[in-house]
Amino acid sequence: MKTDAFHPFARLLHWLMAVLILAMLFIGVSMVADLSPRHPVLIGLHKATGLALLVLVLLRIGVRLALPHPVLPRDLPALQRWAAGASHLLLYGLMLAMPLLGWAMLSAGGYPRPLGLPAIAPHDLQLYAVLRQAHGWAGYLLFATVLVHVGAALMHAWVRRDGVLRSMWPGPLRRGE
Repeated sequence: MKTDAFHPFARLLHWLMAVLILAMLFIGVSMVADLSPRHPVLIGLHKATGLALLVLVLLRIGVRLALPHPVLPRDLPALQRWAAGASHLLLYGLMLAMPLLGWAMLSAGGYPRPLGLPAIAPHDLQLYAVLRQAHGWAGYLLFATVLVHVGAALMHAWVRRDGVLRSMWPGPLRRGE
């Protein structure tokens, strides 16, 4: 089935996750740099939002596989098509890996997990240190990938004017789109 726009539920998930991911990146940076009395609040918010993002990314993957979505413009050069596919795989991989790394990190560090979730890694402080570093580097990679994604979306909107950004834009599409 051919479609010119993503399903409204897919668009809702995309923009909800975009807001939560940006919030998480800033909360994560603030959390690491802030040892004030609000530090435990930031940690709790980070854990809860991370768990919500894990559920949302699983739902989003299911929606992506189940619902039709627009194809890229035919005149898009092959290298850009490849880059779009690779960057989307990287985004989905990072959106899945980040909360799993955080969960494993909490497990290895012996820290409480949201909603009493079970440990998914053994209690091991050396493993905790490795997972903490991996979680941090994955966060930087996610931020860089999000910046590239936003840049590509703006290029489609302002330079190519090919409807790619409009196909994922929140809210109702204009008649005929």
